[in-house]
Parts: sequence; C-alpha cells; structure tokens
Amino acid sequence: MLLVIIWINGAFGAGKTQTAHELHRRLEHSFLYDPENAGYFIRKNTPRSTHISDFQHYPMWRDMNYAMLKHMDESYEGIIIAPMTLVDLPFFDEIIGRLREDGAAVHHYALCASENTLKKRLRGRGERADSWAEQQITRCVTGLSDARLGHHIDTEHKTVSEIAEQIAAMSNLSLLPDQRSKFKKAYDRVLTQVKHIRF
Repeated sequence: MLLVIIWINGAFGAGKTQTAHELHRRLEHSFLYDPENAGYFIRKNTPRSTHISDFQHYPMWRDMNYAMLKHMDESYEGIIIAPMTLVDLPFFDEIIGRLREDGAAVHHYALCASENTLKKRLRGRGERADSWAEQQITRCVTGLSDARLGHHIDTEHKTVSEIAEQIAAMSNLSLLPDQRSKFKKAYDRVLTQVKHIRF
C-alpha cells in the first residue's frame, strides 16, 4: 500500500477532529497525526517571554510538521490523517506544498460551514462566547474560500459519518463497515471531544 496523507482543514468547529477519528476507526493501516502537538511542545520547552499567541507563526512549528510527515512518508506504508486548521497560504505551501513537491501524495480537504453554524458548534463543545477559537472564524472562513485550499466540503447538513465517507470516496479509499449502534457512535464522539479538551 502506498502512503497517503489526508490533511483535514477547516475553521474551529468545522468537525476536523471528529472526522479524522471517524476515518481512523474505519481505515485499515491508518495513523492519526496531530500537527497541533508540535506547538504545545514548543511552548512547553521555551521561555514564556518568547511565546506568541499563534504557534503556527513559529517557523520551527512548520519545519517540525513538515519533517514529521516527510519521515512518515518515507518510512510508513499506510494512511496518515492530519486534522489541523491551516489557512495562511505561505504556511500551507511550507508544509503541504513542500511535501507535494517532494512527491508525497497529500489529499487536502477543507471542511466548510457558515459562521453562525461554526459558532453554534463551538458553544456545543463548551467554548465561551468570544473565545480565541471564535475570534478566528472570520479569518478562517475567508482564508479557506481560496480555491488553492480545496477540495471544499460543505458540512452544514452532513453527519460526521457522511463527511468521512465523502473524503474516503474522493481519496479512492475503502472504509470498513460501521457496525456501531447509534449509542456507541454518540459515545465515541463525546469521548473524542473530551480527550481533546486543552487545559
């Protein structure tokens, strides 16, 4: 099996994490890679006085994620799933563009929804009004509208399963059957949400 990298983009609240976990559950030989962890590593291991509000602006954050994905592209025979908001085109080019130039098969998908829907979803996961994530919505929606950040997937009236199935179909990948009950699906999504609460 040739390695495929699936980068799931979108504004905060678009459903990136849930979709990534759904794909991971139903794709054999897949690995879930979180680019955000490089940012927390940088913050934990540098003086507080050097910290900036958005760790994507650290050149080493982009370098680290490129290097990690490049390493897996060369050493892992499977599917890498990376959920991460990435709307600055120069940053996009430094990671995804650079990987593609190296010959990596990177499939990029931008999950889209209206600003009102995104705000409702953020409230549903416990984000307060005017949180950092909510403040980024307009910037993200505007950035993701660029055709170079396709393929765009409208998530307004789709379930997580439907989004995952659409991504798999567009990537020419076959999903395992989903035999979970409605209760088990709901439980898995709550568990995923709880595990990704940052304190």
